[in-house]
Amino acid sequence: MGVRGRKRRPGRKRWVLALAGAFVLLVVGGAGAVYLKLNANISTFDSAGLSKDRPDAAQADAEGHRAVNVLLIGSDTRSGENAALGGKGTSGSIGRSDTTILLHVYPDHRHAVGVSIPRDSLVDIPPCLLPNGTWSPNQPSAIFNSAFSMGDTAQGNPACTQNTVERLTGMRVDHTIVVDFEGFAAMTSAVHGVEVCVPSDIYSWDMNPELRSRGKLLLRKGMQNLSGQQALDYVRMRHGIGDGSDVGRMMRQQAFLSALIAKVKGEGMNPGTLLPLADAATKALTVDPGLGSAAKLVSFGLSLKNVDLKNIQFVTAPWKYAGSRIDLVHPDVDELFAELAANRTLEGGNASGKGGSGQGGKPRPLPSVDGTGIPVAVFNGTTTDGLAGKAAARLTASHFTVTGTATARSQDHTTTLIEYGPAEEAQARTLARLFPGAQLEEFAIQGINLVVGDDFAKSAAAPPESLPKSLTAQARSADTNPCAKLSYG
Repeated sequence: MGVRGRKRRPGRKRWVLALAGAFVLLVVGGAGAVYLKLNANISTFDSAGLSKDRPDAAQADAEGHRAVNVLLIGSDTRSGENAALGGKGTSGSIGRSDTTILLHVYPDHRHAVGVSIPRDSLVDIPPCLLPNGTWSPNQPSAIFNSAFSMGDTAQGNPACTQNTVERLTGMRVDHTIVVDFEGFAAMTSAVHGVEVCVPSDIYSWDMNPELRSRGKLLLRKGMQNLSGQQALDYVRMRHGIGDGSDVGRMMRQQAFLSALIAKVKGEGMNPGTLLPLADAATKALTVDPGLGSAAKLVSFGLSLKNVDLKNIQFVTAPWKYAGSRIDLVHPDVDELFAELAANRTLEGGNASGKGGSGQGGKPRPLPSVDGTGIPVAVFNGTTTDGLAGKAAARLTASHFTVTGTATARSQDHTTTLIEYGPAEEAQARTLARLFPGAQLEEFAIQGINLVVGDDFAKSAAAPPESLPKSLTAQARSADTNPCAKLSYG
């Protein structure tokens, strides 16, 4: 047979290229299927419920550095499969926030701080969108976790919690992520458990004090690998450890998250690690529209790969007991969020991504407050000249209406005072955000008076250089000893 009658065999190179092409198609097609599956899992909440009066978004510098604030909410709803994991509860199927952490990722993307906000703390809850299309009234001195339950729905009201956190911190929340019991349990199982320290033997009674006996042993003291229901029990239990408080429980939640982060980073921050985790999480995850795709979620996760464990810190917003509730301590809490807004670490270092140290002596930025429509009379309650004018300038910059400036009857005010009539409490609290540490007093007057004291004179001359040691000392890094800082008391 001649040459023209023979079939030519494809060369080895062509076979290799064909196999490589098929492999690429398989990988790309498989990844596409995974992403489509994850996208189908994700639920988003309606951005229409976000406040119309929000803090400005952080601006990127010339190199593209920009801070990102992510609100993490743990929901204790008992709807669906969550009832089997969380128990019957007292709220039925109404979604409530069991845990709330604001994660500030600095512009250098090498530092991050998570701030736990006590669920029983008293805060101002701004107007929130309800299921019937109306907006709730402003609620001064309301319990923080009641924001998530506004509207009494099973899925909760993430937008209302986001509005509340923005009002409290003066910082814009870029993304919000809500995880319920089912999602949390699935995430811990997806990473094959997390190594945590159990400070003492935990029995059934510790999970449910209504039991008549301590019941069976649930968790043994010491290092344990926990996943699923056991991991959920660990981060939810309050009794049997420390002082049995919710704030003490938050310290264990911070320790657990630290261990989870260490586990994920230890296995490599890559799509192969993050996709199984995302698959587990997205089945019971609710996010803002800006994170409403698997690609965006994984991209955000990968953006944290350069953050060392020692530079991921957790802290609880400064607090004190107020009977059965909790008061946030001012001005400490205001200084904490001002430091984050200035992109300074808890130790005062510069994490803006611009190089150098500190912020060049610049004062901390004031919270973003809109005083439109709020008239205020300003009085100088000190012997320092010009303070009323400085306070008036601060008010005007935030769109308050200054009705006049004058000298107070007495010039011995050590602390700034805000006097308000019975109908102006909400407006007075808005004003107080511009003057951290100010005292609020209701009087039989109409309108609002601002009497600036020596504290304002000192802050105007030289702002604090560092956060209180009581705050920085309780911070934990993701590489902290897992058996340290697990509770108060």
